Amino acid sequence: MPDFQFSCPIPIDQYPHVLMAHGGGGKLMQQLIQKMFLPAFGNNGKPSTLQHDSALLKIPTELIAFTTDSYVIHPLFFPGGDIGSMAVYGTVNDLAMSGARPSYISVSFILEEGLPMKTLWNVVQSMRRAAMEVGVQIVTGDTKVVDKGKGDGIFINTAGVGIVEYPYAIAPQSIRPGDVILLNGDIGRHGIAIMAMREGLEFETTIKSDSAPVSNVVLELLKVGVTIHCLRDLTRGGLASALNEIAQTSGMAIQVDEGLIPVREDVRGACEILGFDPLYVANEGRFIAFVPQGKVEKALAILRSHNSDACGIGSVIGRSNRNMGLVTLQSQIGANRILDLLSGEQLPRIC
Repeated sequence: MPDFQFSCPIPIDQYPHVLMAHGGGGKLMQQLIQKMFLPAFGNNGKPSTLQHDSALLKIPTELIAFTTDSYVIHPLFFPGGDIGSMAVYGTVNDLAMSGARPSYISVSFILEEGLPMKTLWNVVQSMRRAAMEVGVQIVTGDTKVVDKGKGDGIFINTAGVGIVEYPYAIAPQSIRPGDVILLNGDIGRHGIAIMAMREGLEFETTIKSDSAPVSNVVLELLKVGVTIHCLRDLTRGGLASALNEIAQTSGMAIQVDEGLIPVREDVRGACEILGFDPLYVANEGRFIAFVPQGKVEKALAILRSHNSDACGIGSVIGRSNRNMGLVTLQSQIGANRILDLLSGEQLPRIC
């Protein structure tokens, strides 16, 4: 049976909000660590490295993946997720894009004075559940408190370590002409869910974020012998930005077919109303994989076992002076256009 705690152990009647003293190194900070963070992130009753200045970790390999990220999303809670679960999933997903098995995470909180303690408790418990779901340990962290008005509730910084178990160089430089680009599901939901929540927009249906971990499906692909040349998660800038980054880094030309890219009708409609292009809208549980033609059928079978919308959306054309590093989109009416990077940002503060 899962080990749940149903109420915050911090005495809410005495400290209903975060105080500057909760980051000051004294009794209140120790109370926060001992009663909130250690029960949530401790290692199943074993001595916790969270009580020391650094974590001592056993790494059973010569090759690891290491990543860091920060989360400043507004609002903190949204349909389909919250800043806590997203911080864990986002870190795990970044490691998965190198083909690594996520193992350890560090978590640092920057809290604004006056933050309701219940809000912090809910975020911490969401992180705990997310870490248990993906099998990653939160092993060290830090807490700082800033003056009221100098933050926005909670900012979270993470770092992650993953173990590389498969001998593939998964990187943009590894893609080859003829590689097929696979997408693991529909796009655009996260950015639209955040925008709707932030601006109080109401649609016929509630659009939920796609925030989710993808490490298990990536590791499943590798385990069955699918050769993966490159992986990229489709966060800020969405699908279009990810494709451009890979094309420019590799020097290869990429072509995708707009008619093959799955976008839910409610998301498409919301984008039309708001003037957004779903190809540039952020996602938090979507990635693209570049695989050789001979591995496509096996890869798609696995991807579709997790999400029926998974599909092939295009391919790597090759390299020439004329099209080096370009991404072209074949529209639904058959015309081709260059799919370029945005000059600005459609939606700020979405992760």
